[in-house]
Amino acid sequence: MADLVVIPVYNEAQSIERVLTATKAAAQGADILVVDDGSTDGSAEILAGIEGIRVLRHPVNMGYGAALMDGFAYAREHGYERVVTMDCDEQHEPALIPEFLALAREWDVVSGSRYLVPQPPRLGQVPEDRRRINQLITQRINELTGYRLTDAFCGFKAYRVAALARLELTEKGYGFPLQFWIQAARAGLTVIERPVPLIYVPNFERRFGGELDDPEKRLAYYLDVIEKEVAKCSMS
Repeated sequence: MADLVVIPVYNEAQSIERVLTATKAAAQGADILVVDDGSTDGSAEILAGIEGIRVLRHPVNMGYGAALMDGFAYAREHGYERVVTMDCDEQHEPALIPEFLALAREWDVVSGSRYLVPQPPRLGQVPEDRRRINQLITQRINELTGYRLTDAFCGFKAYRVAALARLELTEKGYGFPLQFWIQAARAGLTVIERPVPLIYVPNFERRFGGELDDPEKRLAYYLDVIEKEVAKCSMS
């Protein structure tokens, strides 16, 4: 059965063409689905001119999690067996797609980690607040799930679509991965981490938007997503 690469996009006009060129070269026959989450910077027009991809477009920005969930739904509805997710900001390496797809034959989730092996960052330094929050949240996820993750937030992953069908994901925002990990553990999904490069593109400041640009409010939001999901799971 066919494989699918899902790439959520929001205002990525500066990098779309390079990322998709590299992805098409690496995908080895996998289909490519771009979920444009209501971009307003010309991304939609660029995507319209790129051949060999499929595009879903949100009329307004619905959130990172919403884009991924739509990608997962597309994979289920069209009979794909495995799906890779990656970002479009040049902080993920498409060349790793074949390795992750191969591992997804044996594991429900293949999760990229920028911290599994010691490595210097490429291009630019990761902001300290992002690294600190990642460490705190990853530790909390491990405490609750029994997983031994080193990077709870890396968006470069491969999944077995049949495993995703066992989850009931609803978190539309940046807290999506945290809901995913809680549900994955409850469903007994098997997980393996693989190292990916630690790339932080300088002069490309990804803002979370609104109050989430405040690190402490962002941390509180993440913890709230986790605790609400734990409470929901314990009641069901």
